[in-house]
Order: sequence, then C-alpha cells, then structure tokens
Amino acid sequence: MLFSVLKRFFTTPVYGRPVQKFYLEVYGCQMNVNDGELVAGILSKNGQYEQVKSPMEANIALLMTCSIRESAEEKIWNRLEVLASMQKKENRQLSVIGVLGCMAERLKLKVFERKQYINVVCGPDSYRHLPLLLESAFKGEKAVDVDLSMHETYEEELIDSVRNPLSKSAFVSIMRGCNNMCTFCIVPFTRGRERSRSPESIEKEIQVLSEKGIKEVTLLGQNVNSYNYVDDKEQLKEEPIEYSEGFRPLFKPRYHGVRFTNLLDSLSAKYPAIRFRFTSPHPREFPEDLLYLVNSRPNIARHIHLPLQSGSSAVLERMRRGYTREAYLDLVSKIRSIIPGVGLSTDVMAGFCGETEEDHLQTIDVFEMVGFDMAYMYAYSMREKTAAYRRYDDDVPDEVKHRRLSEIIEVFKKQSANRLDTYVGTKTVVMIEGDSKRSALHLSGRSSENNVVVIPKPPEPLVFNVGDFVKARIISRKGSTLLGEALI
Repeated sequence: MLFSVLKRFFTTPVYGRPVQKFYLEVYGCQMNVNDGELVAGILSKNGQYEQVKSPMEANIALLMTCSIRESAEEKIWNRLEVLASMQKKENRQLSVIGVLGCMAERLKLKVFERKQYINVVCGPDSYRHLPLLLESAFKGEKAVDVDLSMHETYEEELIDSVRNPLSKSAFVSIMRGCNNMCTFCIVPFTRGRERSRSPESIEKEIQVLSEKGIKEVTLLGQNVNSYNYVDDKEQLKEEPIEYSEGFRPLFKPRYHGVRFTNLLDSLSAKYPAIRFRFTSPHPREFPEDLLYLVNSRPNIARHIHLPLQSGSSAVLERMRRGYTREAYLDLVSKIRSIIPGVGLSTDVMAGFCGETEEDHLQTIDVFEMVGFDMAYMYAYSMREKTAAYRRYDDDVPDEVKHRRLSEIIEVFKKQSANRLDTYVGTKTVVMIEGDSKRSALHLSGRSSENNVVVIPKPPEPLVFNVGDFVKARIISRKGSTLLGEALI
C-alpha cells in the first residue's frame, strides 16, 4: 500500500517545478526500439518530463541497452564515457545518467561499481517505475529496480508509446520474455519468462496506430510464434503444442489459449489496410496453418525470419535448439512449397563452443543450399549466466571465429545475389518509405518479401507518398537493392 501511495505521488506532475528534459538513445534489437518508445511514452505521459533530441539539451540521459554480445556492451560503455565527459565539460545541467534494459538487468548493481557517475539502473520489467527512480536520482541517491516479473506486459502503457511521427511503420510488442533457454543466449536472464499480452490490448493499440495513419505493423516477441494468451477461465484446458515436423519439445505442454496463428488471423482480417510482419520466431513453431495463413492473406508480408544459428546437428544439440539440420532444411522446403516466392532471412553464429571445422563447413553448406535473402551473422560471444558459460569451454580461438565468420559472409553475399536475381521479372508490392538515398528522382521502400526496392518517382500529377503501397515489377538488381518500375 505504501509503495502504491509513493508511486502515485511521484508519477503525478509536480506543479510549479520545471519540467525535466530527457534524452534517450536505443541500442540493440527491435524489441529495444519498442521499449524505447514505451519509456518515452511513460515519461511524457507523466507530465514532468519532456523528450529532447540532443544530450546537450537534457537534464537526463538514458541509454536503452543490449547484452546479446560483449561487443554490444563495450559500445555502450564507450558511449557512457562520452556522456560523462559531456556532463563535466559541456552540459553541466545533465545531472542524471541512466542505464535501462538488458545490460541493466544482467549487471544490476555492478553498473554502479564500474561507473560511479551512473545514477539510475532500470531493468526491462521496471519501466513503469522509472519516474520514481528519477526522483530518487535527483535527490542524489543511486536508484535501481531490476526485478523481473512473471506478469508484466505493459498492456496499457504500450498504447501510449511515443513513435516517430514521420514513420508509417510501427512495432507492436505482443509478448515478453523467452522460455527456450538456448545454451548461448542471455535473453531469458535479462527479460524473464514468456508471458503473452491480451489480444484485446494488442488490438486496441493497432486501432490507435491505424487512426494515426500507420500502414505497416511488425508484431514483436523474443519468440513471437510461441504467443499463447490464456484467459483465467481456460486454464483447466491443457493442449499440446503443435511443432514443425522434426522438431522436439523443450518444455511441457501449454495450457490452451489464443495462439499466434489465431492472433495473426484475427488482426490481418480486421485491418486489411495494414501490412503485418512478425519477428523473431523460432523454427520449432511453424505449424502448417500458420504458413497457409501467410500465403492466403495479401496483407501479411511474404517474408519469414528463420534463425538457423548453426548448420551442424551436433552444434545445434549443444545449443539446445530442439532441431537438426535435416529438420531445418525440411522446414525450408515446406515453407517455399506453401508460400511460393517467400523471402527468407536468418541468424547464424560462428565459433560456438566445440565447433569443429567440419561443423563450420556444414553451416556454409546450409547457406549454399537455402540461399537466404538476408542474414545476421556474428561471432559467438560467451555470456555469463548462460548454460554454455556453466557447461562448456569457449574453446574456438577468436581468430578462428572471425575467419569462419568472414567465410560465411562471403558465401552469403554470393548466394544472396543469386537469390535476389530470381526476383527480376516478378511483381511485388512495395511500401514507400521515402526518397532513395542515391537519387532525389527515385523512391525507396520494402517489398512484401522484405527486400529494398527502388522505383522512379511517377510523372506529375501522380504522387507516391510515404506509406503508400505500390505494385511494382522488378527489372534489375544492383548490389543488395532491387530496381523496379511502378505498375500504374
């Protein structure tokens, strides 16, 4: 009761006191981008805080952080040093520096130990308490809240998120946390267990976005296709999970509820003018009904992100991914048979614990067989707290990791070029995102398959605006960009 009273006091505008100006920088994945919008909404709605575009204008500097790899954290530490220097020399009104998100959750009080000038440490499930933490910081206290929640989904707060007013695309978080416990991954330790947001709250947010003119929505989750919202009345009904063929369960069956396919079906039917994407899924949960839904709805993007991580079954076993290379390749074949022309992207790491040269060559082999449109490729970085940290030796030398990564990148570039060439002569739908970076006479956007497409601006008086969906024919490729012409 006392905490709720204090929370109400500190999250109510204090009239007669100057509004504090906050600057927010975001690092990492789309979920972090969405969390940044959430934080901006919470502070702006409070009435005591105003967002500014430069740390030189701010009283408060906040960094939304990423812990997925050591290099990501080092980048953030370096940026914090810049802000601290600015605080001393250029902007003495900058009195509070805060670390938010995954790095805050992973390191907790160690953040203060490493950098004494940091005032606030706030984990991913504590953003609604941020006004209270900032009040404490202004009083000269070290403020920290890194408690993980089994229930926090920011149902209503997400609806008030502050988004880029110039963008016609938006991220919508449908769930938080992850239950997979892949041995290499820190996410379950920084974002907690899976919990799904109610369909009603998700729909309410999309309705608000639709009224604001948003034309494309990306549904977000750490494992988005494991979405499963369970109403209290349904908790007695237990139902097995429907896995992709060849994939094995890693945890007990879930209670029956609204599954991801149900949610995507409902949203895409109710908002036909919005194009829907989703990320990031796990290959394990792609039942056929989801694939047929993607193929049947013109406003669901024909693109699937399908993380591979490794092309070696032995490495996948050590990663605790729940599938073999054969199961993954069979799923790719099924996806392409059900969704002709689908765009495929992936994640892969080089140099996981125990990876041999033969394991590495198997990863390259999968790249050559699949031909991904896009790939996120990186060298393995051991993370404290993970199962790999406890069980395995990080025994692949850094120089070997980076050599293998370079080889994967080279194969990807070649196969991606071949894959993009297959789009030449095909028709697609492009959502205009703005002028091309290379020419004011051209417009750039993304196709349904998630490829960058550049088209000439139409002759006057016809105009294509940001957010318009334009039917286009692909006529050529230049690097990783497709060149097209509008079908007017």
